[in-house]
Amino acid sequence: MYIDLRSDTVTKPTEEMRKAMYDAEVGDDVMRDDATVIKLEETAADMLGKEAALYVSSGTLGNQIAIQTLTRPGDEIILEQESHIYLYEGAGHAVYAGVSTNTLPGHRGAMNPEDVQKAIRTANIHHPRTGLICVENTHNKAGGTILPLDHLHAVSKIAKEHGVPIHMDGARLFNAVVASGHQATAFTQYVDTVQVCFSKGLGAPIGSILAGSKETIEQARYIRKRMGGGMRQVGVIAAPALVALTKMVDRLAEDHANAKRFAAGLAEIDGLQIDISAVETNIVIVNVAGTGLSEEEFVSRLQEAGVLCGDFGPELVRFVTHKDVTRAQIDEALLKVQRIVRGVA
Repeated sequence: MYIDLRSDTVTKPTEEMRKAMYDAEVGDDVMRDDATVIKLEETAADMLGKEAALYVSSGTLGNQIAIQTLTRPGDEIILEQESHIYLYEGAGHAVYAGVSTNTLPGHRGAMNPEDVQKAIRTANIHHPRTGLICVENTHNKAGGTILPLDHLHAVSKIAKEHGVPIHMDGARLFNAVVASGHQATAFTQYVDTVQVCFSKGLGAPIGSILAGSKETIEQARYIRKRMGGGMRQVGVIAAPALVALTKMVDRLAEDHANAKRFAAGLAEIDGLQIDISAVETNIVIVNVAGTGLSEEEFVSRLQEAGVLCGDFGPELVRFVTHKDVTRAQIDEALLKVQRIVRGVA
């Protein structure tokens, strides 16, 4: 049996979630009469401090619907150069929304507000219109780092001055909530729309939520249907998402503790390089160049030893803690990493 640290998307639903699926009250959600979905959307909107919310099948779909809702074809969107929307969503923004990108470097996932200010287009017939700013919290590629509130406030102030909306890819927003001690609304007050995944650390099998104003979500519902995202008796998958949202947030602290324990252990292994200070939530990124192994070789050898992780780019390997990995398994995984690096595995 593998210790699976590839992603927090590999979690299995809890027994309570499975029972909720079985007992779910359902209806036709396209006709807006699925009671379970309605309850999920209302609960999520309240927790996120928004007027309304829309249940969607994936985080990518939620992000892409938001972009289409808030922009028009020919616009340009500003986003961090290693953001999920830019790197991992198949250029959906270009395909579906017809927008181009202006990518900016970030420090731990946060764009410099001065760079954002300079990136906003002036009125010029030769330029695209700046239609949207996208932020990611927590930031996957930066190692699960949290966008500071003062950063969001600064970007929000700039956006408002120029009449540009902000979308937050908050796939792991509740990791930021638990690790920072702030309410979700402390983060979402600075954005027009926010997408949150239920199928990562929160442990549900399917789904995400997109939240914003009533007007925005009404338009988003139309776009969801146009993209084939309208679902019928969807309460059977919305039910475990509701459990995730109401019962699984606080336990994310366990994942964060395990990630920090794992990172501290990796830091003691010669040949591995890791910035422990960047491990703020449940993602651990380590540089394996000093081991003499490529990232592909490192991942392959560790898999042979019974631990799954992910190739995360040149010399980098990613580990993600989640509810289905125990502290004992973290310690076991560390021993196996040690053996591989020392060449005895």
